[in-house]
Amino acid sequence: MSQNPFVNALLAIGYICIVASFMYFGPKYLDQVDSVIVPITMLSLFVLSASVMAVSFFLRPLLLCFENKKEEALANLLKMIGTFAIITIFLLFTLFFFGINF
Repeated sequence: MSQNPFVNALLAIGYICIVASFMYFGPKYLDQVDSVIVPITMLSLFVLSASVMAVSFFLRPLLLCFENKKEEALANLLKMIGTFAIITIFLLFTLFFFGINF
């Protein structure tokens, strides 16, 4: 994980792209599985993703808080969330107004 909040937000989007690509393309290349392992795997992926996102967004600001750098921690967190929000808004804009299919 980088100390740069902008890089962390881009890495979070990259992680989401990898997981979403696996979820999108996986069923196209694999046979349908009718088993309890499918919901177990999906829930495990959800928990793993929540953990990865929590660490990528909150570890650096939390460490800065422990070092008594609360203003820097808040600025770091807001920059990261702001960057992530801008990327998300761009993706929504692209989806709704251009209907681009990847």
